[in-house]
Amino acid sequence: MTDNSATAPERVATHRTVLMCRPNHFTVSYRINPWMHPDVPTDTSLAVRQWETLYAKYLELGFDVELIDGIDGLPDMVYAANGGYVLDGVAYGAKFQYPERQPEGPAYMEWFAANGFTVAEPVSTNEGEGDFLLVGDTIYAGTGFRSDTASHDELRKLYDREVVTLKLVDPAFYHLDTAFAVLDSNGGPGSVAFLPKAFDAASLGILDERFPDAIHVNDVDAAVLGLNSFSDGKNVIIAQRATDFERQLTERGFAPHGVDLSELLLGGGGVKCCTLELRR
Repeated sequence: MTDNSATAPERVATHRTVLMCRPNHFTVSYRINPWMHPDVPTDTSLAVRQWETLYAKYLELGFDVELIDGIDGLPDMVYAANGGYVLDGVAYGAKFQYPERQPEGPAYMEWFAANGFTVAEPVSTNEGEGDFLLVGDTIYAGTGFRSDTASHDELRKLYDREVVTLKLVDPAFYHLDTAFAVLDSNGGPGSVAFLPKAFDAASLGILDERFPDAIHVNDVDAAVLGLNSFSDGKNVIIAQRATDFERQLTERGFAPHGVDLSELLLGGGGVKCCTLELRR
């Protein structure tokens, strides 16, 4: 096997500011995605301990981490990425598809307003940064299970950026950030990783054309939400069990950091789900 690490480009870390929510109220009491099984017991204290390792890793890497208080009765609020999309100091609020999560939208918008962001209330159903990911100056926007394509039009008008629609077709990968990872937010042919089978043919064509050197993950790593990761351009925080993805990242010159969020996986979320980037 060829060792690509010797010729991998020098990766540069960029400072990140993120919003997180401690999972003090985490449980699985309903089923709105294939990962959730209310009959399987969950351990809230374990979820908190695992989340704390991710929080500590971000602090170790020099990130600024803001916190929003969780609300009793909203167990999925820990998945902060779904709470909105923040770019250019403007927070586009979330409008959740399922009633169980709908109160999260106003809670996050209240936090955004209280912390100096301009809040844009959504008209269309969307689940925030779970389905909207920035690469270079382009927003890649998922649809198929949660966010309506009409929300993509709202993004175009709000941010005056190119918005590229990507259609998801596998119910296990219902948000874009479960099947598509931004490794270098500056963009480039190898700046992302994705799971090809999660997209329809047209979307896969777009990804292959724009990112010919992308990392493709295998089914095993995808099944532990290995792609639900967060990168500062050099350091990539991933699911600990995504070992082949870790190998590929290392060969490309990235520094992967594996964390165990297996308890939060029971709700259908991983590293990126717990992480909402705040771009002022």
